[in-house]
Amino acid sequence: MATIHLVEGPVGAGKSTYAARLSWTVGAPHLDLDAWMVTLFSPDRPAEGFLPWYTERKARCLAQLWEVTCSLLDHGIDPILELGLVRRADREDFYRRVDAIDCALKIHLLTTPLEERRRRVRERNRQKSGSFKMEVSDEVFALANGFWEEPDEEELRARGIEVLHGG
Repeated sequence: MATIHLVEGPVGAGKSTYAARLSWTVGAPHLDLDAWMVTLFSPDRPAEGFLPWYTERKARCLAQLWEVTCSLLDHGIDPILELGLVRRADREDFYRRVDAIDCALKIHLLTTPLEERRRRVRERNRQKSGSFKMEVSDEVFALANGFWEEPDEEELRARGIEVLHGG
């Protein structure tokens, strides 16, 4: 049965690094929302009113990423998705989509302590290498971190989420 690999976790947890390794391990494409957002929309990012601007574009990218995911599944290819589904409601919407098609879902949840994540993001900003896609200021880090809703015991159990510590 085809499998969607969903890699989730808070900002700086190591999702992109993990997903890239997983991609090579299982021989599957890594579809990364942040990479799409940077390529498609970064040049147009407004100085003010960022959140509504971002939210609209994220929704469009997620819709297109879902179309690509379904196409890959139709061709027998198991995608690795890094979608930034930071809110429980967003994950539930995604779960409903997956439940409506004939495939398995494996969720890889990365957890890393807050200060380690902050250090990683600052270092990534400084080096501009590895999984660097865009500058993440301390303010944006705090905002993104504030949006993250850790899966509770019910979600972990219901979805068989694999929790990976240390990213």
